[in-house]
Amino acid sequence: MEMGDMKTYDLERFKGITIAMYACYDANGEISTEAVKQLARHYVGLGVTGLYVGGSTGEGMLQSVEERKLVLEAVMEEVGGELTIIVHVGAAATKDSVELAKHAEVVGADAISAVPAIYYRLSPASVERHWQAMIDSTSLPFIIYHIPQTTGFQLSTELLKRMAAQEQVIGVKISSESTFELQQFKAAGGPEFLVLNGPDEQYLAGRSIGADGGIGGTYGVMPELFVKIEQCFREGKMKEALEWQNRVNEVITGLLALPSLYGGCKAILKLRGLDIGEPRLPLLPIPSEAMDEVARLNEKILGYIEQAKAE
Repeated sequence: MEMGDMKTYDLERFKGITIAMYACYDANGEISTEAVKQLARHYVGLGVTGLYVGGSTGEGMLQSVEERKLVLEAVMEEVGGELTIIVHVGAAATKDSVELAKHAEVVGADAISAVPAIYYRLSPASVERHWQAMIDSTSLPFIIYHIPQTTGFQLSTELLKRMAAQEQVIGVKISSESTFELQQFKAAGGPEFLVLNGPDEQYLAGRSIGADGGIGGTYGVMPELFVKIEQCFREGKMKEALEWQNRVNEVITGLLALPSLYGGCKAILKLRGLDIGEPRLPLLPIPSEAMDEVARLNEKILGYIEQAKAE
């Protein structure tokens, strides 16, 4: 296949708003499949494309292989066929990633995705072989996950081109903060290669410079607002889209000021009747003294959601 040729996978089902799903635990810190199902069901009918399971927001790197399988099985049982499900199968060991990839195919996930690896500083040849083992283990489409600020690996356009030349490699989730890099990846991959914006605070910027959609963690507490940005963008209402991105960024600024980003998001959902537990250590929970600020943020988000629905 030549670069830029049409992929045979249905790429439209991966575009738009994909929520990076939060990890769900019970009071003892164990995986709660009931909470997983409740959370997944909560997102159906809100206009989002799908869910990204087991990534950074999903605390996949803090869970065992068996726990990650349990989470995916619960998601597929509850919303498989209703939402597009992308599964992050990245792990420190290639063997574990391959096992997770095979499991994702067995339970009917729509695509797999992975970071290069963690801890070791890997060469491009190591990363390529790591990803290739996952790709070769299933017939599922594969989405590269580029997040150099946590993995320490800088994906080059040369490696991207080699990977994208394969039919199974349909796109990249880019969580670096450079929209220039996003544009360069889109140019390198070709018009049919998906580029999915990672930084939530620059969703509109990413879309404006070539991204086909986005995958993000703060989407989970305000999916309606990201759907609104996407709607305005598609309708060519750039002024309105920018206004909604600014509101989203106001919320993100508040979330980042909390002692724990993921803890804050989970606390907000709990205020809305969705108890999915606390983050798993070393990620911190929200202390009781921060709950007043969490409540204020929740009210702000709910107000913006009502405003978005009214327009």
